[in-house]
Amino acid sequence: MSRPVSRAKVSVRAIAALAFAAVVVVAFDQVAKALVVANLPYGTPVPVLGGALQFLYVRNPGAAFSFAVNMTWVFSVISAAVVVAIIIYSRRIRSMWWAVVLGMLLGGALGNLIDRLFREPGFGRGHVVDFISTPWMMPAIYNVADSFICISMVVFVLLVILGVNLDGSRTVSAKRAAQADTTEPLDGGAAFSVPAADAGSPAAHATSPEAGVGSPVADKAEPERASRPDHRDRRDTLGHDAT
Repeated sequence: MSRPVSRAKVSVRAIAALAFAAVVVVAFDQVAKALVVANLPYGTPVPVLGGALQFLYVRNPGAAFSFAVNMTWVFSVISAAVVVAIIIYSRRIRSMWWAVVLGMLLGGALGNLIDRLFREPGFGRGHVVDFISTPWMMPAIYNVADSFICISMVVFVLLVILGVNLDGSRTVSAKRAAQADTTEPLDGGAAFSVPAADAGSPAAHATSPEAGVGSPVADKAEPERASRPDHRDRRDTLGHDAT
């Protein structure tokens, strides 16, 4: 009865961590976008760390990193589907790592989805605010939500490679399973012992202290003893006849 209660507590903690991560990402993303819209000139680069990091305020009608600019509705539907899928699968999460990863992914998807739903030019066709430019790394311009989506996908791949499941268990690789099979004792770890003689075998009756009259060995030995002449009796007989 205690195991289901423990699993329920872990589930509540995981869902809370997922929700917290998503709220933090959405808040960070939307506050940064509001500050950019209010303070940065549109289309003008603002150096932050020289040429390594710049703020360049643009509006993106496509997906992350200005991909597919003419498919705004499609990416609005995809973002909504991702949000719904994460919410549905959140009930299965027991691992805190998976909770944080999916929370970051959920927050990133929600951050860009809010732009597509409520920004100009209209509902479902809104342009996403992008402002982070790192020319040395990539030519695209992105935002906070895009950054957390990329980070969550990298950690997602690492968790899959390490074999961490949604419930917190670890998947044993085929190589480790083969090594475990070769190192495990054949008798399952039991101490080596000579098998006892079968109770029904002749050896058991022969060596058993209880073997007496009525036992199979004793019964077999009686006719043999009876069939052999007793040399002591023969000596007594010969001695009696001699006298």
